[in-house]
Amino acid sequence: MATKVEKKAPFKGDHVGSFLRPDRIKQARIQKASREITNEQLRAIEDTEIIKLVEKQKKAGLKAITDGEFRRAWWHFDFLEGLIGVEEFVPEAGLQFSGIQTKKRAIRVTGEVDFSENHPFLADYKFLHEAVGDQHVAKQTIPSPNMLLVRADIETNVYENMEQVIPDLINTYQKAIQAFYDAGCRYLQLDDTSWSSFLSDEGRESLREKGFDPDQLMEVCRSVINESIAERPNDMLITMHICRGNYRSHYFSTGSYDAVSETIFGGLDVDGLFLEFDDDRSGGFEPLSYVNRNDLHVVLGLVTSKFAELEDPNLVKKRIAEAATYIPYGQLCLSPQCGFASTEEGNNLTEEEQWKKIRHVVEIAEDVWQ
Repeated sequence: MATKVEKKAPFKGDHVGSFLRPDRIKQARIQKASREITNEQLRAIEDTEIIKLVEKQKKAGLKAITDGEFRRAWWHFDFLEGLIGVEEFVPEAGLQFSGIQTKKRAIRVTGEVDFSENHPFLADYKFLHEAVGDQHVAKQTIPSPNMLLVRADIETNVYENMEQVIPDLINTYQKAIQAFYDAGCRYLQLDDTSWSSFLSDEGRESLREKGFDPDQLMEVCRSVINESIAERPNDMLITMHICRGNYRSHYFSTGSYDAVSETIFGGLDVDGLFLEFDDDRSGGFEPLSYVNRNDLHVVLGLVTSKFAELEDPNLVKKRIAEAATYIPYGQLCLSPQCGFASTEEGNNLTEEEQWKKIRHVVEIAEDVWQ
């Protein structure tokens, strides 16, 4: 690949992507489910609310603008179900988070996996790109290929095992990345919760129970990411958000980044990493010592999206200074640790509290990196 050109994002005050769904969208989805309105009417309502959201993000001081994932029910399933060879099904139970269980929804591979130019997310991005304009950057978020690799059920009459899926999955994501680029996207974020299984003894044991060797699987996940993004255009920035789960203000897993330090910080070819550092579950900044590139940006998720209380700005600045003892200030950024609505239900705070959080991030970033 040719030498990369200079990129502007991630920005010093950035965000992960999802926002609380407005009541009008929630109501419209209920109406659509009961056939009171059509798909076209639902989309028109979404269009209106996304345009409002774009302006709110600009007013809050953000430079990277998303559609808030307003057209999705889940942060990952909607995209993955749009791939050729993948379909939704209802499992016996939802995922067990700390103190809560999610809705029942899962995916399975029923045919050869591929990407189509008719994938609905392309039209969604084009609408966002037009709405954002030239003075800001339209940011597209999609799930990492690892989310299909380790979360989907695979029908053995299509692929005998996970390893057989990998070449088609990499090809699928290479096609998707190029398609988003052709639609105008220059800032793409891969969202990934698969890494959370490697962070704790409990998570690694759960992988063994499923028949995986954790160390071998971690290497597979690293390789799939790197090969999927290897052919990206020089002026397209790709970041990754590594998440421990976020469902209605509840988390899925615990553990510091120590167990994956060398792989994530020294082995992934992404341009930036959005990391969760909002509470004691995340551990310290010592793993950042494995960063071995001066062009890798680390976005510190020091502000929680789960609750309304605003963090002490001086404490946030102190923690940024601590992180800067491992990598330079110039490679650090700040964001909420996750989105505000990984699913359409959203976290337990109000829209106004959400925007206070965003403004808090922007203001602290301006103070630190002025």
